[in-house]
Amino acid sequence: MSALSDLQAAVDATPLEEIDVSRPGLFQNDTWRPWFARLRREAPVHHLSQSVNGPFWSVSNHHLIKEVDSNHQVFSSEVGGIAIVDPITGNPEQLAGESFIQLDEPKHSRQRKTVTPAVAPQNLAELEPLIRERAVDILENLPVGETFNWVQDVSVELTGRMLATLLDFPYEKRHKLIYWSDITTAVPEVTGDTSIDMNKRYSELMECAGAFYQLWQERAAAPPKFDLISMLAHGEETRNMNENPGLFLGTLLLLIVGGNDTTRNSISGGVIALNQYPDEYQKLRENPKLIPNMVSEIIRWQTPVIHMRRTALQDVELGGKQIKEGDKVVMWYLSGNHDEAVFENADRLIIDRANARAHVAFGFGVHRCMGNRLAELQLRVLWEEIMKRFKHVELMGDVTRLPNNFIRGIKDVPVRLHPI
Repeated sequence: MSALSDLQAAVDATPLEEIDVSRPGLFQNDTWRPWFARLRREAPVHHLSQSVNGPFWSVSNHHLIKEVDSNHQVFSSEVGGIAIVDPITGNPEQLAGESFIQLDEPKHSRQRKTVTPAVAPQNLAELEPLIRERAVDILENLPVGETFNWVQDVSVELTGRMLATLLDFPYEKRHKLIYWSDITTAVPEVTGDTSIDMNKRYSELMECAGAFYQLWQERAAAPPKFDLISMLAHGEETRNMNENPGLFLGTLLLLIVGGNDTTRNSISGGVIALNQYPDEYQKLRENPKLIPNMVSEIIRWQTPVIHMRRTALQDVELGGKQIKEGDKVVMWYLSGNHDEAVFENADRLIIDRANARAHVAFGFGVHRCMGNRLAELQLRVLWEEIMKRFKHVELMGDVTRLPNNFIRGIKDVPVRLHPI
């Protein structure tokens, strides 16, 4: 208990006005909980005047996050982008910084509706057998009785296969999609951070753009099909998107990252959570019909996207605090999903939690994740197939997390399978 006691002592000793929940180490070390708990308790709308990310407001409770996320007239996605790190204007490395997630109304909805049919309920129903077939193939070929990395062999593999299907991307090159997703989200945490080779990142993203330009030309010249590239190439609002390099690549990377990170890190997070709470794992064994609700609970508990940023378009009061026009406002979804006022025993995984679907992991309002049902479907199918084969996916060592305050990424989950 000493490490936890020391952490709590550090949290309690830090002056409220100096608390910085944007530090990537909090998420790499999984030490974020007491920091956000203090903000929710003492300052759910909290201003930090100085940080490596500049001054910003933190919105940390569930109710106020929904208030910001649903008020797109006041809180803009377009003005300053969606991440706490400010865009570096004028740099080619920022080419991937434009997409409809960063557009305000009405431009956002006009572009979004072009690709939304791909994840409509009827089409998801048609996708389910394919998802199940691929999940079964992955699970049947795992090494039983030896330790392996669940992230690489299951989480990454399933999401890569499904991304290739949705984009009708060459299946044998599907791992490029995961690679491009990873380098997209591996952006410098602060201006001047040299830990990432930005020239290499730029060249790799140009390779991505080139691959999709070729696919775009092929789909535009052919009759419309039901993959996302064809939809964009033939969509009334998006058919000329390829003439705007930033918007073109940004939109494609949004679809790739959106299809990768939520599902991939929730697949990994679910295994971690069930091992951390073995009583819940036993509850699942006794009643596999809890899987659909468990999926929502895993997504709440994991919260793959840690935050989203907005910029105030006018002076506004929020939670009793005065926010000025131009201020950076950060919604900490991870904190909102662990708000004790909404979720009893919020830090615990409870697979039959009655209000698990009340989470904000997919956002709220017009920018709510369009692929949320697809993510849930993949997780549900995977866990149905896991429970048919294995009585225990046992965690065998330390989990390795990524130092990222935007995506709650998991790199290594060593496990061993115990067949039924």
